[in-house]
Amino acid sequence: MRLVEGGAFTMGSEAFYPEEAPLRRVKVDSFWIDETPVTNAQFASFVAATGYVTVAEIAPDPKDYPGMLPGMDRAGSLVFHKTAGPVDMADAANWWHFTFGACWRHPLGPGSSIDGMEDHPVVHVAYADAEAYAKWAGKDLPTEAEFEFAARGGLERADYAWGDELAPEGRMMANYWQGLFPFANQCLDGWERTSPVRTFPANGYGLYDMIGNTWEWTSDWWADKPVKGGKKSACCTMSNPRGAKLKDSFDASRPGVRIGRKVLKGGSHLCAANYCQRYRPAARHPEMVDTATTHIGFRCVVRTLASLHTV
Repeated sequence: MRLVEGGAFTMGSEAFYPEEAPLRRVKVDSFWIDETPVTNAQFASFVAATGYVTVAEIAPDPKDYPGMLPGMDRAGSLVFHKTAGPVDMADAANWWHFTFGACWRHPLGPGSSIDGMEDHPVVHVAYADAEAYAKWAGKDLPTEAEFEFAARGGLERADYAWGDELAPEGRMMANYWQGLFPFANQCLDGWERTSPVRTFPANGYGLYDMIGNTWEWTSDWWADKPVKGGKKSACCTMSNPRGAKLKDSFDASRPGVRIGRKVLKGGSHLCAANYCQRYRPAARHPEMVDTATTHIGFRCVVRTLASLHTV
């Protein structure tokens, strides 16, 4: 883990997506944060020690999902499939496919494995899975503010974790989609899907993959606009702000679905300039807590030195 000394910073952005605005001054206390996302090897150690079974490995109960189509009550997860050409960008079902048997051990479905991918970020983890790992490790999941502060690496208001240019002098600084999503990935960064942690340069705090590679869970409930709560300190700075309440995180466009949504941060290898420019510290995205996919992972924090130990 790396120690991130607390401080104040300008959170958010007004240059990309409306849910990132407004700019606001935020202060966070010091905390320790994992240098990389949790890897397949680390998650395997957790499962071996506890016998834990992830959400994606458990068949959903139709009672919890009114209107579930017949035959869908089987364990599985969402797997990304590149399309053959341009598709309707408003319909994510064109590239996301619920795959029976897909889970952290079998990221692309039955027959696939993580052999040789021990140092890649673990994926197909729902929020409860990330929370369970963090508890076992004696850690917590970061707040949205903590994650963004750490991702910025000490750079004030920079678009990216290393500055304001996405690929300075043509150098690939993170794992994201180069080309037209979802059918033409040029793979200039060398990777079609996830990449081993530490493949790309660390930011100013010595942290890897704070943007790109996989989205990462935070502990905050989603709100369409950043919550302005938290104690106010000097000059209207919010101190250690937290997210919305569970009831406020539900998707208003789906009134029949009462599943809470948490804030994801960091973007992933599927973020592209023509679709999802969220490979940035300020970027944020809502995700239902029961969702697991091939592009969501997590890392942990420790807020008190006394609880820090090596797993």
